[in-house]
Amino acid sequence: MTASVSGLGSPRRGNFIGFAVCAALLGYAFYSQYALGLAPCPLCILQRIAVFAAGLAFLGAGVHRAGRGGAIVWGSIIGLVAAVGATIAARHVWIAAQPPGTVAECGASLDYMLEVLPLREVLAKVLTGSGECGKVDWRFLGLSMPAWVLAWLIALGAWGLFVNLRRR
Repeated sequence: MTASVSGLGSPRRGNFIGFAVCAALLGYAFYSQYALGLAPCPLCILQRIAVFAAGLAFLGAGVHRAGRGGAIVWGSIIGLVAAVGATIAARHVWIAAQPPGTVAECGASLDYMLEVLPLREVLAKVLTGSGECGKVDWRFLGLSMPAWVLAWLIALGAWGLFVNLRRR
């Protein structure tokens, strides 16, 4: 295996790094839920799904010995998944920034909504946000968890595009 011009090694290595970052983010999400007792709101769960999907795309890109066309497809999938997740995280950050009392009160649980409503309605209700999505229980360096997820998804999307679309 030859090193690339940028010194990062092969695109496969870059994709496995992206997968490892996604796994670490999900590991911390579950640690914060089960060890720290921070229950995820519906938007948090959607962000976890986006990080998981990005991780799967990075893993697929790393395992698949894609040619130039395949790398473009994998990079595009990673970029798209990260953009969707970043949009959800940005919405969550916006909801959390609203003054108290301006966000609707807590609604039904995500599990219940998935049982009784069509998926399209569930997504619409979740993205509208509710009281539990506006509550900030955790901060690191002044940023809430959704803000960190937003930053990480932007970085992962850029990384996925970079490692898969750069010249070899």
